[in-house]
Amino acid sequence: MTVLVTGGAGYIGSHMVLELLDSGEEVVVVDNLSTGFRWAVADAAKLIVGDVADQELVGGLIAEHGVDAIIHFAGSIVVPDSIADPLGYYLNNTVKSRALIECAVNCSVKHFIFSSTAAVYGMPEENPVFEDASLRPISPYGTSKLMTEIMLGDAGKAHDLDFVALRYFNVAGADPKGRSGQSTPRATHLIKVASQAALGQRPHLEVFGTDYPTPDGTCIRDYIHVTDLVRAHMAALALLRRGGGSQVLNCGYGRGASVLEVIEAVKKASGADFPVRIAERRPGDPAALVAGAERIREVLGWMPRYDDLDMIVAQALAWERRLSALKEAS
Repeated sequence: MTVLVTGGAGYIGSHMVLELLDSGEEVVVVDNLSTGFRWAVADAAKLIVGDVADQELVGGLIAEHGVDAIIHFAGSIVVPDSIADPLGYYLNNTVKSRALIECAVNCSVKHFIFSSTAAVYGMPEENPVFEDASLRPISPYGTSKLMTEIMLGDAGKAHDLDFVALRYFNVAGADPKGRSGQSTPRATHLIKVASQAALGQRPHLEVFGTDYPTPDGTCIRDYIHVTDLVRAHMAALALLRRGGGSQVLNCGYGRGASVLEVIEAVKKASGADFPVRIAERRPGDPAALVAGAERIREVLGWMPRYDDLDMIVAQALAWERRLSALKEAS
């Protein structure tokens, strides 16, 4: 059987493709390359450049390749952009996901794994935040993802479709073998931005707020290594294939690091003391966002291998250096 990966030319999707291939799976990727890269898709996977909402295209691929599972990464992920362009986010993240879910149902694909987000929790009242916490997203991005979770739940009740929705916390790092990493030029991830500052690719790094009710006054986030994350998807796929039923699970380590702690880790790993500027808080930034991570371990038997901030940072830096070399070579 074959796994269809949407958005497989992007950051997390490209790592998912590598993990599937390493596990002996047949992989087909659908990506419109609006933010992904053709070169990021491993040669052993079949890449189709197209739209995930094109039901004729997707349905044909499902039939041609005997697809039994869909792992859905394709979508828009920049929170400020979602506030500026809410309708674009509802189209890309919600409407197109609905079309993909309908295609899965119509083509008898029984297993669906969805890339969701901790943004569905909004501003949590307590940390760590568990899966049964109130769902109150404060951005169109978070709402668009929550709406897809709701659609999957309803479709699963009405049809022969089991799903796992994985709510990501802060994804970081790069493939330990150096095959892929965060490559989006406008990426806003702290570890990537700090790595770029350390390598002189940015003039400085901004810290948005130092007056939060945290030990050092900066925001705390739960950083999960991208390879640990895609291995959680592999465990979810195994669960679905053995009839384990639908699940909604947090993806994080259950502990966080502050913005200043991340900056210090990047400075230490790079040996560079880059400029850091203090800026005003950004609207809607929770002081802390840490995963309640027990359920994913219990349900999937998932055990992280890269739960170490210094390791995550070192691999992110290594990828930025490699990415710079690739750009220079081209």
